[in-house]
Amino acid sequence: MWRPPSLEVRELQALVRRLESLIERRVAEENRLSSGISTAAVRPRLEEHIAYLIEQIKQTEQMIQEHINNHPDLKQKSALLDSIPGIGAATTALLLAEIVNIKQSKSARQVAADARLVRRQRRSGSSVRGHTQLSKIGNACLRKALYFPALTALRWSAFFQQWASGLRERGKCKMAVIGAAMRKLIHLAYGVLKTGKPFDPQWVKSV
Repeated sequence: MWRPPSLEVRELQALVRRLESLIERRVAEENRLSSGISTAAVRPRLEEHIAYLIEQIKQTEQMIQEHINNHPDLKQKSALLDSIPGIGAATTALLLAEIVNIKQSKSARQVAADARLVRRQRRSGSSVRGHTQLSKIGNACLRKALYFPALTALRWSAFFQQWASGLRERGKCKMAVIGAAMRKLIHLAYGVLKTGKPFDPQWVKSV
């Protein structure tokens, strides 16, 4: 039976989404500043607003970490997620906020579908085309947050490098490998949260 997220998870969701909003606003203002179209009268206001947003981001990040540390269940799950290559503090917080009630999910594939990371065949009429694309349904916020962690894992993790090498040998293009790495991160996150055990490259080869 479905159960709503706990109060501490709902509070974490609010903090994480607040952080995402602040970051988006900072990036927008920085783009305006660097575009060269701002006037001398506007430029100081942009710089002032950017400084304000940076401070708000720092405070919100601190609030998120304190919130996780103050709740034993979130703190334990955070440590499990931190053990996965490519997953840093920001992604850990978002995963904790967005992968709600992990034990109610039937499979890692279901969680990946929620993140719009399940590949589907492209169809034309009754025929199936030869290649696939990512599904357009699900949690766009979660999918977006996994892109850079996937790049980090592919660049620095020996486990991911070896795994990706096999994909490339089978003819997968760069973006297909990145998409697969994002799905792999979801599967690994599901695995460590479901089992309560940290990442271990020896037992995740079949994930």
